[in-house]
Amino acid sequence: MTMLTPRTPAKLAPPGRSRRERKAAELELRTRLAGERLAGISAGPGVRALQSVDTSPGGLTRAEAALRLERHGANVVAHERAPRWYVQLAKAFWNPFIAVLVLLAAVMYWQDPADPGVVILSVMVGISGLLRFWQEFRSGRAADALKRLVTTTCAVQRRAGSGSVPTTVEVPMDQVVPGDVVKLAAGDLIPADLRLLTAKDLMISQAALSGESLPVAKADTRAQDLGQQATTDPVEADNLALMGTSVTSGTATGVVVATGADTWFGSMAGSLVGERPQTNFDTGVRRVSFLLIRFMLVMVPVVFMINGLTKGDWDEALLFGIAVAVGLTPEMLPMVVSANLARGAVAMSRRKVVVKRLNAIQNLGAMDVLCTDKTGTLTEDRIVLDRYLDVHGDEDGEVLEYGYLNAHFQTGLRNLMDQAVIDRVGEAEEVVVDTRFSMVDEIPFDFARRRMSVVLARNPLVGGSEHGESSESGESGEHVMITKGAVEEVLDLCTHMTDRGESVELTERLRWHVTRIAEDNNRRGLRVLAVATRTVDTPRETYSVADEDGLTLVGFLAFLDPPKADAARALEGLADKGIAVKVVTGDNDLVAARVCADVGLDVGTVVLGPGTDALDDAELRALAARTTVFAKVNPVQKARIVRALQAGGHTVGFLGDGINDAAALRDADVGISVDTAVDIAKESADIILLEKDLTVLEQGVLQGRTTFGNTIKYIKMTASSNFGNVFSVLVASAFIPFQPMLAIMLLVQNLVYDIAQLATPWDRMDEEYLRKPRNWDAKGIGRFMVTIGPISSIFDIAMFLIMWHVFAANSEASQSLFQSGWFVEGLLSQTLIVHMIRTRKIPFVQSRASWPVMVMTVLAVLTGLWLPFSPLASPLGFTALPAGYFPWLIGVLLAYCTLTQLVKTWYIRRFGTWL
Repeated sequence: MTMLTPRTPAKLAPPGRSRRERKAAELELRTRLAGERLAGISAGPGVRALQSVDTSPGGLTRAEAALRLERHGANVVAHERAPRWYVQLAKAFWNPFIAVLVLLAAVMYWQDPADPGVVILSVMVGISGLLRFWQEFRSGRAADALKRLVTTTCAVQRRAGSGSVPTTVEVPMDQVVPGDVVKLAAGDLIPADLRLLTAKDLMISQAALSGESLPVAKADTRAQDLGQQATTDPVEADNLALMGTSVTSGTATGVVVATGADTWFGSMAGSLVGERPQTNFDTGVRRVSFLLIRFMLVMVPVVFMINGLTKGDWDEALLFGIAVAVGLTPEMLPMVVSANLARGAVAMSRRKVVVKRLNAIQNLGAMDVLCTDKTGTLTEDRIVLDRYLDVHGDEDGEVLEYGYLNAHFQTGLRNLMDQAVIDRVGEAEEVVVDTRFSMVDEIPFDFARRRMSVVLARNPLVGGSEHGESSESGESGEHVMITKGAVEEVLDLCTHMTDRGESVELTERLRWHVTRIAEDNNRRGLRVLAVATRTVDTPRETYSVADEDGLTLVGFLAFLDPPKADAARALEGLADKGIAVKVVTGDNDLVAARVCADVGLDVGTVVLGPGTDALDDAELRALAARTTVFAKVNPVQKARIVRALQAGGHTVGFLGDGINDAAALRDADVGISVDTAVDIAKESADIILLEKDLTVLEQGVLQGRTTFGNTIKYIKMTASSNFGNVFSVLVASAFIPFQPMLAIMLLVQNLVYDIAQLATPWDRMDEEYLRKPRNWDAKGIGRFMVTIGPISSIFDIAMFLIMWHVFAANSEASQSLFQSGWFVEGLLSQTLIVHMIRTRKIPFVQSRASWPVMVMTVLAVLTGLWLPFSPLASPLGFTALPAGYFPWLIGVLLAYCTLTQLVKTWYIRRFGTWL
């Protein structure tokens, strides 16, 4: 495994770039400036930090805090707010097809206010927009209600006046101001960016910022500290505590040096609000929409001119042209898409997936690259003792026993690794917990020594127990010191080691040997601690750090955040569905590589985040395409990797739950988070998983592809059938002395056909379709339209000839019969095309539609057959059809289906695709 290392500073996007790139450059600049400011505070003494915010170790007076709250504002970061309901309602109707229909309805109303076509179009527009508005408005209200349930406070020192004694008070986090002195204890959230003034045994969980699963130790700090060596990354500074992190153990006080948007967290969040970048779904819909609109803008004037010139009635020609425009416009597309998405959202909610933005469902189906963090997704997000090894790297129960005694008898707050040792004892048959020892004293952990020791007395009654008798055994009542800590620090104190039950001198050669054992486990991604013991020659009641000397190395404890049991299977399932998984984590590269290898990913070259800064966009695009694991990646780098993959033509999903994931979640085509994520991550995400599980996500992908497939069905059905109808109209208009169909007939035919297609969102998809990511292809839709559409025109023209010659409907006096015959044939052939197009297989034989589709198409056929004989026939211009018409109709329809299936087979062989 090789590593890529940094070369030069990051390149910012030039000001002439797109809005998205300018946003990215702004985020990078804001975080860099915030980082430089915090680095300066970290490097200086604590007194200077107090002076920089004009405060004292006793904190602010209540009056000063009130003034500063007014001056700096609430301690909240920028976040997206749902627009007012009326703005959401207006946006729900902002669609190019709806705009076309509104324009056509306005022209029809101007010509004839009583035209029923106006009502038909208005109903279509209203239902489509309202359905989309209600779904998104309801989702936003639910998310806001969840946020209001939680109020968080923190402990700050406040004084009543300038000369009074400071007292500790609890204040809401949004009322913390620069200059406040905050007290921290285990379990506290860090309310703002703090410069630590005092700290004792302080451990901070920075997973939300850095992605590292283990808590990070901060330096023990005294009130008069002089600062530390400057670091370019505030997350790494051991005398800073940053907003968005939390205390796992220890105590501290710190002065607030930045709040709200000025914090390190806020510098990232501030660039995430505003207009979201165009996703794959948005781009696809726009391309398809304008393809169909351009086609309409060409065809409708041609139809209008031919009818006006050949018939001489320009008003009738205009009305007919409008009806053709409506026929060409997939006016139900917004409604079908909304119904598809709403149904998908309901189905996904049953699978523990909450959809915040409906468009994300189809993006999920189109996703071919998933970027994910490691902790909690591939791993269980907990620390376990992976192995307990002797000095030769072999498993040894004695090492586990000593590790357990050290963890069990310490009186301080146990960390995650201590708990992991205790938990493992319950699983190991060779260790029996008894009362052989009692506590004498302990030497607590501190961050300078990076170790802790307990001193135990062997109880006389059980000193000779057969259970786990150690090599240190001696007289009853003797004292045994057991030390556990960082490998280097413990080895420095060791003079001997236990080799197969015997104590041997730790020579330089043996020291090199045991160091290599520890390093080998480090390279496997394990966190290693050394365990050593010493039998005290002169027992006493108290012990000190000076007694940690002359130790005997027993072995090593190696810890790991273990992979989830089903992670490998879930990754295999995603791969089978054409989704490449890339791990993008802020955690250690060795740990990331080990976990990824354990779950079956081909790790290859691990790329370090700083190594991407020197690359231009083209270089990063090529690197991202061939890389599986990115480690030690900061928020800016994560977002840039996502954009690089998108620039390579991929539809990218990003799964994350931390502050450091927010920018990438927003830039991805589909941002995926979990319900336990930080607020900014959930706000930036499009989809929230109620379980951080790739198996749940896999089910969401299938639902997304089903939703996308049903949408594409509608578009291809409508586009091809409408194209065929218009082509037929062009031929008929040129050669027939009367209108081939009245404008109202065209509108009714279109309405019945569209209503039948409303069941499309409830259709099933063939299994073969769900195996691959699916994306918008405007060019493919156009090709499909001009290939399949004219087939119906062949049989429309055949019906023209049948009506003209067989039934003598060849004059203006008999035009109603001609129009009725073409109406029925046109509607039934359009309805049949639903079943021909919905599958690449033979319809009704190899693939059957769902029952809602079957019911709706049957109703459409019955409606078409009924209308010429119904009470509505006369108002709509229909004439009852003779009985001899129907055998001809059946023959035409059978021939139509046969030719369509043949062309379908050729099309699939020629282009390798259907839907």
